[in-house]
Amino acid sequence: MFDVAAFKQQFPLLGHYPELIYLDNAATTQKPRCVLDAERAYYETSNANVHRGAHRLAVAATEAYEGARDTVARFLNAASSDEIIFTRGATEALNLLANTVGMLLSPGDEIIVSTLEHHANLVPWQMLAERRQLSILPLGITASGEIDLAELATFLARPRARLLAISHASNAIGSIQDIQAICDMSRQHNCLTAVDGAQAVAHLPVDVQALGCDMYVFSGHKVYAPTGIGVAYIHNKLLQRIPPWQGGGEMIETVAFSGTRYATPPGHLEAGTPPIAQAVGLAAALTWLAQQDRAALLAHETALHQQLEDGLRAIPGVVIHGQAAHKLSLSALTFGHVHPYDVAQFLDAQQIAVRVGHHCAQPLQQALGITSSLRISLAAYNTADDVARCLAVLADTLDMLN
Repeated sequence: MFDVAAFKQQFPLLGHYPELIYLDNAATTQKPRCVLDAERAYYETSNANVHRGAHRLAVAATEAYEGARDTVARFLNAASSDEIIFTRGATEALNLLANTVGMLLSPGDEIIVSTLEHHANLVPWQMLAERRQLSILPLGITASGEIDLAELATFLARPRARLLAISHASNAIGSIQDIQAICDMSRQHNCLTAVDGAQAVAHLPVDVQALGCDMYVFSGHKVYAPTGIGVAYIHNKLLQRIPPWQGGGEMIETVAFSGTRYATPPGHLEAGTPPIAQAVGLAAALTWLAQQDRAALLAHETALHQQLEDGLRAIPGVVIHGQAAHKLSLSALTFGHVHPYDVAQFLDAQQIAVRVGHHCAQPLQQALGITSSLRISLAAYNTADDVARCLAVLADTLDMLN
């Protein structure tokens, strides 16, 4: 039996604000005490720069940083920790992919990008396409908010389709895609797969070898870890072929005016001082999460989401966008003539934190025929009382505004 009260006690911010109902978890999650302690302990006991230092603090910092890489590799079941590259977040990871793997593409090649994507998994590919004379193929969605697999099959059959950019789960409407099946389809057509897993890793088990993806990215701050840290997993077959994307310290082996020789992977993709303390915090978060009963956490979140959407359907004027068969514990709402921002302000006045806007998914919102939505996103520290309170305040707010 999942003990949500005991789970919630591990999060200092939630204890500091006992009246807060935090329902903005798709934007960022709160951090458990063990993550805060790990980052603080690094600064208090091991703070130094990594790799080439000869003193004991540098050795300790290097061991912590490279140990974090090993932890991420285990969490994703990567074949090797060399396939893990640290970045500032999922956005930088996707820009890294566009500027490295993208250099393997040739003028006239095509990149398939789904309509569900966060701007971070569209704009870098658009920028690449402009520089390299590539084409972007917008992959549509079904009425329920899932990837149109028939259209995907048609696109993959095109002779110049070279890369598919797709989210594991939508940050805007919560749709979960069958990434393993999609990667299987793509592999049959020799089309690379770049998967944005920023929304998935906190909720779903992720095994990159089982999924069969070529690339997978996520941000630490959405999986109970610090801000300023992210991960790009790149399969070794690609990693050995791609060039650096930033120059400077750490990513070199030797430098001379006659030419520079780069470090071996993954070092050639990590220029400059890395986010050492943040990597330590990420490792603590993933270790902690792996120690939880993840099936119980997911069952709890699923039950809360069912309670939420059942309650939303009973409130006049609420429209839920995205009716996929498999969704994250996330709901995107509009309210007829009432603007979502006005509703969010009233919820905030009652200490209920939600998010409103286009959620960095404007092409998706255009496909849905809306310009803004209110997003409620749940995590395992949320409770049935949180959901009930949100529904009651939302119903009262709409009754007043209407």
